[in-house]
Amino acid sequence: MIKRVIPPVTNEVITLVKDTSLASIIGMVEMFTKAKQIAVSPRSPGMLTFVAAAVFYYIFNYIVAYGMSAIEKKLDYYR
Repeated sequence: MIKRVIPPVTNEVITLVKDTSLASIIGMVEMFTKAKQIAVSPRSPGMLTFVAAAVFYYIFNYIVAYGMSAIEKKLDYYR
């Protein structure tokens, strides 16, 4: 059963990581909201703040995808 559940769980985890920006709607401070606040400050690096946030999201999603891929390979569903 675990072999069949891992791929959908991987997709769901990655989707949840990407959807963290929705947390700002319900009032929680999250990374993209903080990046917007920093970007509008007078002494900010501007667009570089958003690039840093995007790179962080990419790296975090890559780590999640890599880890889940390793688990899938370990279980080797199609053996």
